[in-house]
Amino acid sequence: MSTAAGQVPAIDIKDLHKYFGDNEVLKGIDFHVDDSQVVCVIGPSGSGKSTLLRCVNRLEEPTSGQIMVEGIDITDPETDLDQVRSRIGMVFQQFNLFPHMSVLQNLVIAQRHVKRRGKDEAVQVARRNLEKVGLADREGAYPAHLSGGQQQRVAIARALSMDPDMMLFDEPTSALDPELVGDVLEVMKDLASEGMTMMVVTHEMGFAREVGDKLVFMDGGVIVEEGDPAEVLANPQHRRTQSFLSKVL
Repeated sequence: MSTAAGQVPAIDIKDLHKYFGDNEVLKGIDFHVDDSQVVCVIGPSGSGKSTLLRCVNRLEEPTSGQIMVEGIDITDPETDLDQVRSRIGMVFQQFNLFPHMSVLQNLVIAQRHVKRRGKDEAVQVARRNLEKVGLADREGAYPAHLSGGQQQRVAIARALSMDPDMMLFDEPTSALDPELVGDVLEVMKDLASEGMTMMVVTHEMGFAREVGDKLVFMDGGVIVEEGDPAEVLANPQHRRTQSFLSKVL
C-alpha cells in the first residue's frame, strides 16, 4: 500500500546517522513507512536494524538526521516526545512484563498512568486486547506461569491497549522456542490484516514474504536493498543480499 498524493507517511526518516562513540552504526538512512503498510527489516546481526527501530521512538538518540512520525519531527527538541510515543506501540525481544503483576494488571497499569483511564475502562480495554491475542482465559495468571509465546502475546496486547497508530516489533520471536513462534506471528498477521502500520525487525522470512508490503535489507549501517518482499527474496539484486539470503533461506 502506498501513500496517497499529499498524504504524510507514518514514519519518514531522512539522512539518519547514529554513532556509539567512534562507531557509526547508522550511516545516512533514508526510509519511510506509509500508513497501513507492513515493512519488514532484515539483515545480519550488527547491521543496525534494532538501532534504526529504537531511533524511531527515540529510545536511542539519533546523532544527526530527521525522523518524522505522522508529520511531527521527533528530532526537534521542542517536540513533546511523550505525546508522540503514545501513538507508537513497541514490542521487544524480551517481554518486559512486571513479574509481580497478573496479566490483566500488566495491561491496566500503563493505561491508568499514561492514558489516565478509569479502572473499569482500562480493564475493559485490556480484556478486549487479551481476547484479540487469544489469551482471554489467562488474565489472572502471572508471567512466570506462561510460555514465552504467551508472554509475548501479552506484551503485544499491552501495547495495543494504549491505542497506538503504529507498532514497532524488534525481533519479537527471536527469544521463543520454535514451536511457539507461530502463535505470535498469527497475532501479527491479524493486526496487519486490520490495517495496523507496522515496522518489523525479523528473521522470519516466511512472515516477511506473506505479510510484508516492503522488505528492507540492511548491512553495515546502510540500506543495501529494498522492494517487494517476494521479489527481493526470490531475486535479490545486490551481491550482499544474495549472500545473506543464501544462508538463511
